[in-house]
Amino acid sequence: MDVNEVLLPGIGLRYEFTNHEGEHIGVVALRSGEFEVVVYGDDPDEARPVFRLNEDEAEALAQILGAPRIAERFADLSREVPGLSSGWVRIPEGSPFAGRALGETRARTRTGASVVAIVHDDEVVASPGPERLLRPGDVLVVIGTDEGIAGVNRILQG
Repeated sequence: MDVNEVLLPGIGLRYEFTNHEGEHIGVVALRSGEFEVVVYGDDPDEARPVFRLNEDEAEALAQILGAPRIAERFADLSREVPGLSSGWVRIPEGSPFAGRALGETRARTRTGASVVAIVHDDEVVASPGPERLLRPGDVLVVIGTDEGIAGVNRILQG
């Protein structure tokens, strides 16, 4: 799918695409930091606003829409590459790494497996940095060998 980016001088940027029903959908990133979702026919100047989101709301919506796609892509990748698996590791209460940064686990160095996302309640953090704090109940999405994923689980269990 092609997404076009259009500069709107004095307003911001519009990202636009045509959906499977032929509707033109636009997301306008306003200079104020808000986002407006619009729909229009052939003329983008006649766009009808659907709704407006502040930065936090836009982030929440992006996570909701992106989370299933992230998991689907990792599942596809593990099917395509022999020996590569994806797994889920939950941070239990009492884990020695609860309340500590992901980087302190040294999981990738110790196991060869990579934490590619962290899920906590409704929040999904894709590609978490080493400074990301781990909390009890967090679910880590891990990519690696079955052995590496099990190793990450052992590390986090303590």
